[in-house]
Amino acid sequence: MNHLFESIDFEENPIYEQIIANIGKNQFSIVENFFTPDEVMQLRQMLLKKHEVDAFKKAAIGNRVNETIVKSIRGDLILWMDESKANTTEQLFFTKINDLVAYLNRTCFLGILHKEFHYAIYPSGTFYKRHIDTFQNDDRRKLSFVCYLNEEDWLPENGGELVLYLNENGEEKEEVIYPFPGRIVIFESQVIEHEVKPVNTKRLSITGWLKTR
Repeated sequence: MNHLFESIDFEENPIYEQIIANIGKNQFSIVENFFTPDEVMQLRQMLLKKHEVDAFKKAAIGNRVNETIVKSIRGDLILWMDESKANTTEQLFFTKINDLVAYLNRTCFLGILHKEFHYAIYPSGTFYKRHIDTFQNDDRRKLSFVCYLNEEDWLPENGGELVLYLNENGEEKEEVIYPFPGRIVIFESQVIEHEVKPVNTKRLSITGWLKTR
């Protein structure tokens, strides 16, 4: 088992235990309906409401110390979420995230002390080329987290797949994940390279990282 996810006995949460088992075995986990359809709808509406007031900005390459906008690498628009100023809908999101973090810390000793999340919109025609979620000057990100907020009728031909590049017995394997609403993906930030394929219609999500000190 991956040493990052060696758990101890604890009152079990089946969904969280599934996440731990999957990441321990495969370094990633896909969970359906982590958020209820109603919660997904509320979060989607909040994202679109904030986008209406033009609060989003072009996403950049690098961390906040060294940001550059490179359209040939990524084309998403983002808005950082501030938990201290969270509205009722966002509090629903952070309540579930904080519960997951507490469980991981108590069962797996991950030492997650910080987190950062942002809304993300991929307009039609945009993408994010292959990359890894860690920086030369900051290796605190341990787990990457994506929650998809697309409409219920999202189809595979809409594009925007998340592709994880995995190492399986010395050979590279691609795991293709469609951004269906309510689906979350969690993976090891410092291990798995990934990309977002070109989008054929607007793609909505919340993306973030669970971080150590």
